[in-house]
Amino acid sequence: MDFRNTVLGIELGSTRIKAVLVDTENGYIPVAQGSREWENKLINGVWTYPTEEIHEGLRACYADLKRDVKEKFGKTLTEVGAIGISGMMHGYLPFDRSMKQLAGFRTWRNTMTKEAAEELTALFGFNIPQRWSIAHLYQAILRGEKHVKDIAFLTTLSGYVHYMLTGRKALGAGEASGMFPLGKDSRYDGAMLSEFDALVSQKSLGWKLADILPEVLPAGESAGYLTESGALFLDPDGDLTPGIPFAPPEGDAGTGMTATNSVRVHTGNVSAGTSDFAMIVVDRPLGVHREIDMVTTPDGKPVAMVHCNNCTSDINAWINLFGEFASAAGFDVSKNDLYTLLFKKALEGDPDCGGLLSFNYFSGEGVTDFDEDRPAFARMQNCSFTLANFMRTHLLSALATLKIGLDILTGEENVLINRLYGHGGFFKTPGVGQRLMSAAVAAPVSVMETAGEGGPYGMALLAAYMLRKKCGLTLEDFLDGEVFSGVESSTVTADEKDVEGFSAFLSRYKKALPFERTAIEVL
Repeated sequence: MDFRNTVLGIELGSTRIKAVLVDTENGYIPVAQGSREWENKLINGVWTYPTEEIHEGLRACYADLKRDVKEKFGKTLTEVGAIGISGMMHGYLPFDRSMKQLAGFRTWRNTMTKEAAEELTALFGFNIPQRWSIAHLYQAILRGEKHVKDIAFLTTLSGYVHYMLTGRKALGAGEASGMFPLGKDSRYDGAMLSEFDALVSQKSLGWKLADILPEVLPAGESAGYLTESGALFLDPDGDLTPGIPFAPPEGDAGTGMTATNSVRVHTGNVSAGTSDFAMIVVDRPLGVHREIDMVTTPDGKPVAMVHCNNCTSDINAWINLFGEFASAAGFDVSKNDLYTLLFKKALEGDPDCGGLLSFNYFSGEGVTDFDEDRPAFARMQNCSFTLANFMRTHLLSALATLKIGLDILTGEENVLINRLYGHGGFFKTPGVGQRLMSAAVAAPVSVMETAGEGGPYGMALLAAYMLRKKCGLTLEDFLDGEVFSGVESSTVTADEKDVEGFSAFLSRYKKALPFERTAIEVL
């Protein structure tokens, strides 16, 4: 294989850093991959990943990819056609003029910026969620954090890694739209920039907001080249060749849209893993809703996003517990087999979970206005307390908050959802996640055969599009015509009993939100 005809996507996700190498000559098929597991830490009340773990994890992931290439092709990977970096959206990574990091990485998972988010939303007339970089920045200003006056560059995780490899301070449009609102020209909204600068004018900060934000680059633009230092950083063995072109770095929302071919107006997708979020590409401005983010596709089209901080973490915790029981009982059951067994068991449960209830809040949840978190499970004495209902409860709980946000889109904004494309760990067991998601949204849910590759695959496709844009293709036409035209997908539509059961479960869930607030107060 000529690796100059491949593209590489690397995504730093919430629980795994993953690299996918894609063959651009034979149907955009993944041909090799590498990964490294990691986990965020709660340090001094802040969800974070230490910088050294970012560096170590990235190198370990790339080394794993090199091993996979060597095993499959008998060659050492030295070059590829293009590279793209993706990461968890939002968050806060500030640097001074010498690129010294001024504060620990504050991830999307933190719900510590409520005051700033509410004040900025009122100022802009545009919803600013707590996760967004501008909310973190303004909250740091309100708290009087000393490092703020020294900021020369503010970026996201993907933007930081991209800078380390290329020396360029840039972001893709989709990722940038989660730092600060974009205008119609896919650049930061000029009026809002001026409003922010006026808001903090008495703070003597010594900088204007536009001066510290990354450059915005829509999909298809060149975002720099791998430097000699970047090549050695990624591959300390010295095998990787400098000079490889880079696509604009994107967030996991943008790569999810790309990986599911959901960048055209009226298409939509849902990503369900550590967090879950639904993205619907819209054709008109929407009203201001605290529960709805307005971001963009990688090529700058408006997207209504319902983002929930919590999805599978509580499910993972319970499955680990069942794994401990199996081991204690003398049974050797692999983690994958345990997930498959218990996910399938959930389909045997009552449509409304038989009276059981759970809240999967490992971190605060913006959609339901929780700044703190307590995972909780509850049941009535006369409930149907079975394993099937127990598992179904936790799977429906993972979707409940997402459904609350989507109901605002469909009910108040009249956004139609005809079909959603799903990807992420929630859909890994065939048919289960799809059926329950379909019950939640009352619409078909499709999963493509490439969906298991997820975000890094989408990032690799954006790198490939950068190489193909010179032919005059739009991103939509590139994905439709060259990537997904022959890709198979499976579609599941929940039956009416499942839809009605989810509705009944959600009604109990919303009524019991005070139970969750009490748990936070007393535990």
